[in-house]
Amino acid sequence: MAEQNVTENKHILNIPEVIPILPLHKVLVFPKTMIPLEVTGNLTVLVDEAMTKDRIIGLIMFKKEPDNPNQYTIDNLHEVGTCATIMKMVKTTENHTQMLLQGISRFSIVELIEGTHYKQARIKLIEEKGIKDLETEALMSNLLSLFDQILRLSPFIPPEFGPMAKSITDAGILADLIASIINAPMEEKQKVLDVADLKERLKVVTSMVNHQKEVLELGNKIQTKVKDDIDKSQREYYLRQQMKAIKQELGEADENTIETDEYRKKIEEKNLPEEAKKEALRELDRLSRMHPSSAEYTVSSTYLDWITALPWNVSTVDNLDISKARQVLDEDHYGLTKPKKRIIEYLAVRKLKPDSKGPILCFVGPPGTGKTSLGHSIARALERKFVRISLGGVHDEAEIRGHRRTYIGALPGRIIQGLRRAESNNPVFMLDEIDKIGSDFRGDPSSALLEVLDPQQNNSFSDHYLDVPFDLSHVMFITTANVLDTIPPALLDRLEVIELTGYTQQEKVKIAERYLIPRQLTENGLTAGQFQLNEKALNMIITGYTREAGVRNLEREIANVCRGIAAQIAEGSVKSKKLTDEDIPRYLGPVKVPTDIDSRISRPGIAIGLAWTPVGGDILFVEATAMKGKKGLTLTGQLGDVMKESAAAALSFIRTNARVLGIKSEFFDDMDIHIHVPAGAIPKDGPSAGVTMLTVLTSLLTNRKVKKHLAMTGEITLRGTVLPVGGIKDKVLAAYRAGIRTILLPAWNKKDLEDIPANVQKNISFHFVNDMMDVVNLALEPVKEKKQSNAPVKKHRPVEPLKKKKPASTGRKITKTKK
Repeated sequence: MAEQNVTENKHILNIPEVIPILPLHKVLVFPKTMIPLEVTGNLTVLVDEAMTKDRIIGLIMFKKEPDNPNQYTIDNLHEVGTCATIMKMVKTTENHTQMLLQGISRFSIVELIEGTHYKQARIKLIEEKGIKDLETEALMSNLLSLFDQILRLSPFIPPEFGPMAKSITDAGILADLIASIINAPMEEKQKVLDVADLKERLKVVTSMVNHQKEVLELGNKIQTKVKDDIDKSQREYYLRQQMKAIKQELGEADENTIETDEYRKKIEEKNLPEEAKKEALRELDRLSRMHPSSAEYTVSSTYLDWITALPWNVSTVDNLDISKARQVLDEDHYGLTKPKKRIIEYLAVRKLKPDSKGPILCFVGPPGTGKTSLGHSIARALERKFVRISLGGVHDEAEIRGHRRTYIGALPGRIIQGLRRAESNNPVFMLDEIDKIGSDFRGDPSSALLEVLDPQQNNSFSDHYLDVPFDLSHVMFITTANVLDTIPPALLDRLEVIELTGYTQQEKVKIAERYLIPRQLTENGLTAGQFQLNEKALNMIITGYTREAGVRNLEREIANVCRGIAAQIAEGSVKSKKLTDEDIPRYLGPVKVPTDIDSRISRPGIAIGLAWTPVGGDILFVEATAMKGKKGLTLTGQLGDVMKESAAAALSFIRTNARVLGIKSEFFDDMDIHIHVPAGAIPKDGPSAGVTMLTVLTSLLTNRKVKKHLAMTGEITLRGTVLPVGGIKDKVLAAYRAGIRTILLPAWNKKDLEDIPANVQKNISFHFVNDMMDVVNLALEPVKEKKQSNAPVKKHRPVEPLKKKKPASTGRKITKTKK
């Protein structure tokens, strides 16, 4: 077939050699296609001058977006552009011109010519190459088939382009038309414009159309799958919208809308902090888009319930009347001078400086000394709400910080829960049994408490559930513990420790008369006229049926007596009862606590030591005996390593100073010694029994008894120095309860007598020692002088002394027997 070209048409249009150039960005015009275009600025001059001449301009695309469209070089432009004629032109404003362009032919720029307002170019027209043969027709047919599929798949291309494309017989025009219609990047379309060969151009356009077909097919597949997935939810949505419209017509409000409005009202009324309000509104926005039957709806509504129920800005007014607060504290508790003094000091500071932070107090003492009840009294004195949580056995960090909302059934921690119950952001918050917190794979709760109990950090405490900071600086935290050893050092450093030691017998009598007996009368339905307990009977209950630092067991025994009287009154056998000490065994049984300690130290080798336990002080009997053997030392009574070492050190000191103590230096060569501490089922340890160990061994080896009603405590060294120990007040009170009247203490512990009640100091004689020789001289009875006799007397044996009989008047020789 003859070669077809457009040279004739080009000559008919008479395209000049130099034409004005209109550079374009991301806009491409193909020959024989029409496109609307708007120009502004200096380029309107180009259009105006072209309209006065032949209406022909050159359209060519930038390679990339220029910084200044009017300043460009030939290197900034693509190699091939399109000559176009202006079919129509409308000037909207002075600098805005709209026109309709039709492409004519491809061209390439030979050189650019600078102009006043725009640039011109000397161009070279590009003629199409190729002939229309069988291969060309096959390429055209394949391209039309693909384009037809594109029209069916794409909803954005008008179907009228199908018949139009089929009516085109020119291969170049068909390729240019389809390339201008399909959705492809401008760089790909520029490649089509650059190709002059017809067959090659058809192949490039076929590749573009084929790629576009695959994209549309995959898109339709995805759309079909998504449509199937959302059909059900769309149907539900439409039904809900219909129900909503029906309810509106009936005048019924949507329940979801009502709940959302209620939450929004609560958020506004609560005056939440900015961060908390932002989070609450965000969650409310999520809630408004959920269906009430979904699981997430419950999670969001529960969160909003918590965040709107917390006392963000609700506080109680403190009672700053110091005299009234002191009166309340004295009404509720007898004694406890130090804790009461600290609370009064806090009130005084609060009165002078209202924005002061609350203290973090830690009440440490034996059970039953009033630690927890003191927290109630503090809250009553301050007129604050009271919250108590027990930390005993807590192992999970989430108990303090809460669970994250990703978990099913998540809740805030116990700190936030307590504040919600208190309905105040400044309650008295008691963390009970802080010394009994555990830790395992779920975390360490004591580490979580570091932030809670630090006044410098707890103003922005973040609970995992709320995920917004809450100010705890107004809360007055009080912790309780029986011992300090198990509290981590970092946590203990944040606490102001106040020790609550045991009560004396006189204090227990006062507490029983003022608080325990009236409370038990009420609980057992008795009146003061029906039941009376004289002081002597009360003292018998204290000394014979309880031995404790606190008053918990004392109240239990009083309750037993009250129930016995109540049973008699209910039976009608008595109308009222006034108990004496002789009546107590009938209600409580035989005496449980032995009070006769004299019989237990009636021979050498027994001494009384003082011990400290988590439940208060106690007395400790230490016994020693000797037998034939070879340098053996046996220790029994569940003694710890430290206590065993004290016994070994005491024996070494005695062997070193045997002659000074009046003991044969070789006494240990043919002897075994056994030291036993009764109450063998109870583990015992600590260095404070060292003085007692040495005293009991010296008593045994010198055959001198320890003085009656005497007890001691202190650590010893190999040189016989007496070192200070702790727990002096608890130990002294325990000795006082047991009837001890003389106590030997290390000299360094003399300062600890300040904490001992005056009546105890008055009834006990204290001796302060620095050396073990002083202990021996003070603790052991003096050596008795032996009577002279005519019979020969053997030298004194330290362990098994010989007793002498008085000589007969006949002057006969008397034989000596061992006891």
